[in-house]
Amino acid sequence: MKIKNIDVQPGDYIEVSLIKKDYRGTLLETPKDEKGIVLLKLDSGYDIGINKKDIFDIKVLKKAFEKKEEIEIKKSPQRPNIGMIITGGTIAARLNPKKGGVDWLTSPRDLFKFYPELFEKVNVVRLEVPFMKASEDMDFKDWKKIARTAAKLLNDSNIKGIIITHGTDFLHYTSAALSFFLKNLNKPVVLTYSQRSIDRASSDANLNLQCSALAAVSDIAEVMVVGHASMNDDYCYAMPGTKVRKLHTSRRDAFKVINAKPFAKIFPDKIEIISEYNIKKKGKIKLDDKFEEKVALIKIYPGQSPEILDFYLKNKYKGIILEMSGLGHVPVRARKSWIKKLKEVQKKGLIICATSQCIYGRVDPLVYSNGRELLGTGIIYLEDMLSETALVKLGWVLGHKEWAKNKEAVKEKMLENFAHELSERLDVGEVKT
Repeated sequence: MKIKNIDVQPGDYIEVSLIKKDYRGTLLETPKDEKGIVLLKLDSGYDIGINKKDIFDIKVLKKAFEKKEEIEIKKSPQRPNIGMIITGGTIAARLNPKKGGVDWLTSPRDLFKFYPELFEKVNVVRLEVPFMKASEDMDFKDWKKIARTAAKLLNDSNIKGIIITHGTDFLHYTSAALSFFLKNLNKPVVLTYSQRSIDRASSDANLNLQCSALAAVSDIAEVMVVGHASMNDDYCYAMPGTKVRKLHTSRRDAFKVINAKPFAKIFPDKIEIISEYNIKKKGKIKLDDKFEEKVALIKIYPGQSPEILDFYLKNKYKGIILEMSGLGHVPVRARKSWIKKLKEVQKKGLIICATSQCIYGRVDPLVYSNGRELLGTGIIYLEDMLSETALVKLGWVLGHKEWAKNKEAVKEKMLENFAHELSERLDVGEVKT
């Protein structure tokens, strides 16, 4: 573009001089309907718009030279083949200084340019992009799309395993869903992420992908989340998809295993096994993605009215996960006791399950009298199952009509250990990883 006879291009680092103030930043692309504005990304990271009429000088401090490079990805018969599924998130994005936003990495060439170490370990022979979304925008229909795409790749005899890139915030819901949807799993399914984008020096993406590559061609035939085990770039954990939770908003080791152990420590060049896992086997996987969306997760707090359950009953919800206090309590002797309402809604067919708000440990209604009284209402107590996993599992169980029509069948299935979602008791020293 021409601004006052000065040739500047989006991506150039420039100085814009007004009458009383100068601004320095990266020139951004201007929308067609705002041609009278110069958009600038300041060094602070903020974007500003400056009216061209107010500008009396522009200096180009640094040109953004774009070199289009031909990238050749060489496959090696010595490297194992994997498939990849790209769904969005920070790991699949890079900063585009021209527009002040991000571009998605949706082709092998894009990935190779930023993550060449991945291609030194494996051949990415198939890449699928079912959608590009932030994880908070996903729901059960997206989980189904990922599961169906995964099943297709896993049943390809030329592929040893798959990597799925995903946003972090609700990744553990997706990993739980895939753990239930993919039956007779015969190969590794690895979900990975990054907390920080690849254009940042502190990005965790590269190590996570390198470790994911090793996990994807290992003998661990599980749905697992692979990511930094510490703040350092030393090794990752391979974590069970139903026992993992994001415990920090921004740390690179945000994901931790709860009430269980990781399957393995994964270094860039080796895997150290920590706990038991299902091994690779021959045969086709079965897709079982039936799901009832009318399920909800309710967090209990002091003084909460049980009338909230009427809303879900009125709107024809089938099941509720109550995230209770400690061992599994809600107000019983309080001014707003839940006992009567719990009996009432369950008598009308609403399935109520209990998990704990505590990160570690398990619900146990038999310790105190309040708990025993709550157990008597018919609540299904879910041992040490994580609340998010419980929500996904309840939707999956109720999606099977043959189970959903009978409460005892629902209880039996909710307490059946399908994918490591229930753990035996651990010693105190084994809880934290």
